[in-house]
Amino acid sequence: MLLRILAIVFPIFAIVVAGWLYARYRHTRGGIDMTFANQLNMEIFVPALVFAALTAKSFDLAAFDRLAIGALVMLLGSGLLAWGLARLLREQPKTFTPPMMFVNAGNMGLPLMMLAFGEAALPAAVVLFFVENTLHYTLGTWLLDHHARLRNLWRVPVTFAALVAFAVNLAGIEVWPPLYLSIKLVGDVAVPLLLFSLGVRLAVSTFSDLRIGLVGAVFRPLVGMTLAWGLGKALGLSERDATMLLVFGALPPAVLNYVFAERYHQEPGKVASLVMLGNLGSLLFIPLALALVLE
Repeated sequence: MLLRILAIVFPIFAIVVAGWLYARYRHTRGGIDMTFANQLNMEIFVPALVFAALTAKSFDLAAFDRLAIGALVMLLGSGLLAWGLARLLREQPKTFTPPMMFVNAGNMGLPLMMLAFGEAALPAAVVLFFVENTLHYTLGTWLLDHHARLRNLWRVPVTFAALVAFAVNLAGIEVWPPLYLSIKLVGDVAVPLLLFSLGVRLAVSTFSDLRIGLVGAVFRPLVGMTLAWGLGKALGLSERDATMLLVFGALPPAVLNYVFAERYHQEPGKVASLVMLGNLGSLLFIPLALALVLE
């Protein structure tokens, strides 16, 4: 069991560490700028990955409705509990709640699900990612700025790719195999680049508030896994979907939380600590989640 878990998590954290080491090396030689690489990933590679997964012959949209509902309720439930905890800790809820609600479904979730459950689990993993990403760009934006314009959500490349893929799937259109293969090959770039970029981001983050960061590092996965376990039972999910939802619940805060905090001037230093310590804590909680679901 330990060797199986190690085989799953080692490639993920190895690539993250490679990005961290490269960023530290470049930092001593004038710094590193991943802006263009991240832009390519979020505008080209990840949308291609999403489109390919959601238009695969094996993808049945109706088969993932309960999984999507489970992910949505788990994320919202985590947010509500985090809001209450922030009040108790006398922290600003708008600082603490988003990192506890919006998880690293892209950088870590997609590769983790593929390694743990195989290539066949990619469509389900993409559905989980789509739910989290859409909720982050809508509710997450509104939490930080009640005047934000949400009608432009469809312009987000990942969302646009998913909507087009859903339309193609519902219409019963089969993508021309050579075109599908081309899109899939482009999308295959996304996963390793997501992990490498995560390592780079963590290398330039700082600890500004250890207390709130440590609280979040424990609260996020424990609450997420508990809610995911209950929802898996309540919704009658299949064994694979229930286990994927539980692993999804164990994911750490998304790096995008820090980007949003900087954009809206919502205590970015504290959010950086929540994100960094949460991702470091995943070294413990991701193997724990895998140990609970793997036989």
